[in-house]
Amino acid sequence: MKKIEAIIKPFKLEEVKDALAEVGIEGMTVTEVKGFGRQKGHTEIYRGSEYTVDFLPKIKLELVVADKQVTPAVNAIIKAAKTGKIGDGKIFVSNVEDAIRIRTEEKGEQAV
Repeated sequence: MKKIEAIIKPFKLEEVKDALAEVGIEGMTVTEVKGFGRQKGHTEIYRGSEYTVDFLPKIKLELVVADKQVTPAVNAIIKAAKTGKIGDGKIFVSNVEDAIRIRTEEKGEQAV
């Protein structure tokens, strides 16, 4: 099993969710987060004063999938989240040793 963490632009959430559903991924955790990458935020003018916005609003998706679902899931996220502009986000894939469904005590891929 693998854990996929994706940081995307907030307005891309529905498109990514729909793209993942098309490849059979239904469960995910969504968190509103703030952060910045290489672009280091940006400046905005509010009431005549310039402000630096260091942390930009982002959405963090977390999903645990079977090994065979990793490539389709990652490709779906890239296709749906990509705008071609700075700040499109990142995807991280890591190993998951085990998963346990609390209600039924199922383990491994059955728990996901």
